[in-house]
Amino acid sequence: MAAGLFEGQYVWHPAADDRVLASVCVDVRAGRWVSARDALAETRGDFGLRAHRSLVLASEAADSDLTERWVAEEPTPEAALMWARVAVLRALRAADARDERAELLERIALSACERATALDPADPTPWAAKLAMARLHQLRDPAPQGLLTAPPGPWRLFAHVLSLDPWHREAHHRFLAFFFTRYGGSVNAAWDVAAFLSQRAPADSALRLLPLVALVESYNPGQLLADRVWEQPQWRATALANYQNWLPTVAGYRFTPVLDLAYLGHALVMGRREFEARAVLTAMGPYASRMPWSVFGDPVEQLSRARRACGLPVPGTS
Repeated sequence: MAAGLFEGQYVWHPAADDRVLASVCVDVRAGRWVSARDALAETRGDFGLRAHRSLVLASEAADSDLTERWVAEEPTPEAALMWARVAVLRALRAADARDERAELLERIALSACERATALDPADPTPWAAKLAMARLHQLRDPAPQGLLTAPPGPWRLFAHVLSLDPWHREAHHRFLAFFFTRYGGSVNAAWDVAAFLSQRAPADSALRLLPLVALVESYNPGQLLADRVWEQPQWRATALANYQNWLPTVAGYRFTPVLDLAYLGHALVMGRREFEARAVLTAMGPYASRMPWSVFGDPVEQLSRARRACGLPVPGTS
């Protein structure tokens, strides 16, 4: 489907234009894991794609016994990784729901992560999954030099992931989320960590978007002129730098990075840079993510509003 054109509605599925992944999701929902094995096996040299596919597949498999059956029948690194992914997702859901089984599910998840790391010590993906659970216990390693707020957190665990893949996207986002206010952190700590991490990354890295993620997370509609924050020079400059340095690299991605594009497109629209936002939203094509739009209202309405501001068609009206 051509970018910027629509036939029907937005495509919200996280597989986006990864056709292999979308097909495997159908098999996983039907209780079949062979195609999942093959789709993950081909990502062994691409940690970004491995993280993306395993996370999406875990969301499809979490409500079934597929991963338990798979790891029992074929104890490969891919089976162990999927079992770890599903176990972590279940543990987080239980903790957030204050389910009485939360502690048990967390122990199962930690054990599953350890099994996955033992089968493939070079793979950062199960470590990133483990990092997602750090917020459950508020790990308090001291922060390194260079952060104004010096927030304690799971720095040692994060450092291990970076030793395997210095620019692992999911690990950076999981780590930043630890400092969000909804998980017991603070706005200033999240901003500080986001700035620290993004400044370490190459200029053309998607990790340069982390401050924009922290900005959305800190949004408070009750504050005076809350919607004008993105027009401030530092935030507008951050968005424009990503437009200039990161957006041109997207054409080389193996799948459309919908969530990253959404954060950038949103920041540019909010910063009154509709010309640049148009190119970003066009690069998304029909694919859509709930975040960051859902923070500001109904995600369909918010995304359509942003597209209209840029002179782009929206589903049902083009």
